[in-house]
Amino acid sequence: MLDILLMVIAMAGGAGDAPADASAKDATVTETLALDLGKDAAPASGEELPPGAVPAAEPEPEVLPYEAEQQVATGRFTTALEVKPIFNATRNSWIAIREYNGQDLVYVTQIWSWRCGLVALHYGVNDEPLEPWPLPKCHEDTNSPNVMKPEDGLPYREYPLGSVETVTVELIFDDLTKDRVTYNRKGALMP
Repeated sequence: MLDILLMVIAMAGGAGDAPADASAKDATVTETLALDLGKDAAPASGEELPPGAVPAAEPEPEVLPYEAEQQVATGRFTTALEVKPIFNATRNSWIAIREYNGQDLVYVTQIWSWRCGLVALHYGVNDEPLEPWPLPKCHEDTNSPNVMKPEDGLPYREYPLGSVETVTVELIFDDLTKDRVTYNRKGALMP
């Protein structure tokens, strides 16, 4: 509706200020619409752009440095197909913050427990840019490929006590889809 109103105003110009020729009128409409609609304006679903408007540029798709894996349910929870329902159901507990021994510990135990359907884990603390958190390898040679062994390391990072206010987590599944959640301290703090 706003688009139509802006177009009518642009086409009408000022009272008695009709352009000398049609090409001048078209140039005025184009400039006015571009200014009124803004560079990021896009029509609502199913609407066409008004004459002279320039559609918003489509963002370039992000190229990931991974290859999508075939999604076949094996019953071993090693693909996105199998672990996405688990991650969706446990979304509120992907991470935990614990105050321990004068430090904040940020745990990713829940994520590591189903890591075989992931290709990457990225996280950021307190609005810092996301950085990779390397995942332990899957133990495909065992009955429980997602098992955490001592040689896999510890599923937490240490920060100064009280310093962690938010944690953003981005998971990249092995089908190359992503999911991202930001947690605040109060919601993730362990009692």
